[in-house]
Amino acid sequence: MLEHTADVAIGGTVGKAAPPRAALTSAPPPTTTQFTVAGPGATLCGEGLDAATVARIADGATPPPPHPAALEAMEHTRRAARRLAAEGARVYGRSTGVGAHRGLAVEEHDGAGHDLRLLLSHAGGVGEPLPARQVRAMMVVRANQLLAGGSGLGPETAVAVTDALRAGAHPLVPEYGSVGTGDLTALAQLGLALFGHGTWLWDRTDSVSPFPGSPFAESPLPDRPFPAALPIQRGDALALLSSNALTLGQSALACHDLGVPLRAAHVVAALSLHAVGGSLEPYAPEVHRAHPHPAVGLAAAQVRGLLGVPDGNGTVVPGTSSGVASRVQDPFGFRCFPQAHGPATEAWSDLDRVLSIDLNSATENPLIGWDETTGEPVARHHGAFFAAPLTLALDRLGLAVLGTARLSAARLSALGRPELTGLSSYLADDSSAGSGMMILEYSAASALAEVQACAAPAALGHVVLSQGMEEAATFATQAARTSLRLARAYRLVLACELVATVRALRLRGTPPAPDTPAGRAYLRAAAALDPDMRDRPLTGDVTAASALLDEFAELITDD
Repeated sequence: MLEHTADVAIGGTVGKAAPPRAALTSAPPPTTTQFTVAGPGATLCGEGLDAATVARIADGATPPPPHPAALEAMEHTRRAARRLAAEGARVYGRSTGVGAHRGLAVEEHDGAGHDLRLLLSHAGGVGEPLPARQVRAMMVVRANQLLAGGSGLGPETAVAVTDALRAGAHPLVPEYGSVGTGDLTALAQLGLALFGHGTWLWDRTDSVSPFPGSPFAESPLPDRPFPAALPIQRGDALALLSSNALTLGQSALACHDLGVPLRAAHVVAALSLHAVGGSLEPYAPEVHRAHPHPAVGLAAAQVRGLLGVPDGNGTVVPGTSSGVASRVQDPFGFRCFPQAHGPATEAWSDLDRVLSIDLNSATENPLIGWDETTGEPVARHHGAFFAAPLTLALDRLGLAVLGTARLSAARLSALGRPELTGLSSYLADDSSAGSGMMILEYSAASALAEVQACAAPAALGHVVLSQGMEEAATFATQAARTSLRLARAYRLVLACELVATVRALRLRGTPPAPDTPAGRAYLRAAAALDPDMRDRPLTGDVTAASALLDEFAELITDD
């Protein structure tokens, strides 16, 4: 069940918001009722950001500006940070060192020197630079978190981050440096760039973006000015570093990138069921009322609806005349699709729910604000950066996608078996010993192996850091990174199945009725995929089929 638990999709509105967060402030915030994160009048406000919007901006769309009320909330919190400093309060990372050096005091005469050294020392990530898409996702997440109003940073920082996104600039961020307890190395690179001690890069022009006029769709111009540097002030460094923004941005991209094939899989599975003359008994409403897992029942209902039998429990797919009569029941790939795919869509919804919280939360340690009762400034030290809920949601989704991907590969193999389809082996033409789509079975198996490797739970990891002070980690960063790889591989598994399914339906000559969603999907696929049945390379077909999944996903509703 791919239901959006967040209130906002692209172009939607956010529910009631309170940018300065009452728990952090002593004075009531300016009243606002409806914020949007896309479309005319859109703003970033620290609330309402979802994975779809993160992906859209990461892919090159212009980010909305910060909402004035949220900027005012940031200034209000900065005043609290300055009061704490003036009163000599002991605040982690502001008046003390960090990590194992938390007990060391920052000397008063040092000014902002400690902050610059903190950024320089923590900008020690290693490995290849991350793609601009992932760094842009980090930047929009961090801007939105800052606008939630708990960091103690001034509003100019959030403005500068969004300005850099608009300018098409991002810092160089090496791929390794985080273990799910704060993206310190990545955000140190962002901080150095913001404060004039690091490097800005133009967003890569070889990235694929569907947005004309975006930074990804134009060539970088040498004379374009880089974003202006901000002056660094005491306390700014840790306030910027204390976040999982990169991990959350990558997780949002993975959520977006997996949502498309998970929706489209209903269409591909329905076409494959039709191609083998499969039974609708496993999809019957009575079966799912007897064993009422909501997501499983919805997956079955989606397939029935696509095939034009939304309320029926027929035993033969409409429009087919072979296959079922000779077998009592179908192989698991066809018979158990709802039971495998339902948990995957349910896990996707759970990740979407977790992200709807984490993308819009002030989680900086310490959390700076004003005590509601006394009206005094406070710094609350905590562990909200420990991203265990995110890790577990990503791990669950990876394992669930592996289950449904395995059945996709199984259906692909089944489509090559004459005893199931009544067609030639591997759907070959009538040439001597033709191979047909034989090699797709191997290609899909290779992509499936990547899905399996990526589905290994990151939560099983363990490490002790900072002289024993940090005796565990969540490895959410690793879960997010592998989820992005998993999304690409799963999409290819499904695309291989679609190529084989269209080939089988062409050979059978009895595609789904054109007035059904499955029939319309077949006609679209048949127009996009090469009809040549001779032995030939099928790489281009799989590429075209992968692109079709975006269109197929639009056929699926959450009801």
